[in-house]
Amino acid sequence: MTKEQVFITVIGKDQKGIIARISNAVFAHNINIEDLNQKIMGGYFVMTLLADITDSSITITQLKKELSVIENEMDLKIQVQHENIFKTMHRV
Repeated sequence: MTKEQVFITVIGKDQKGIIARISNAVFAHNINIEDLNQKIMGGYFVMTLLADITDSSITITQLKKELSVIENEMDLKIQVQHENIFKTMHRV
């Protein structure tokens, strides 16, 4: 069975709870975090997360909508891209 994966990127002013809010949101929908990379750069939080949505009943559009609530509440920029789109955009 082929995995269906999405990349979630998060950028914003560093504050407590960003990883917790994002990881709880994906966990609530049976989405598995496969890789997570985060860094603080000049006071800004930057995170890329690769998640497997194969076993989730939520669509990417619904996930984007749910994460937009966190985005607005925490004043972040959150982007969700299907792996195929991400690969096409970043092909060398």
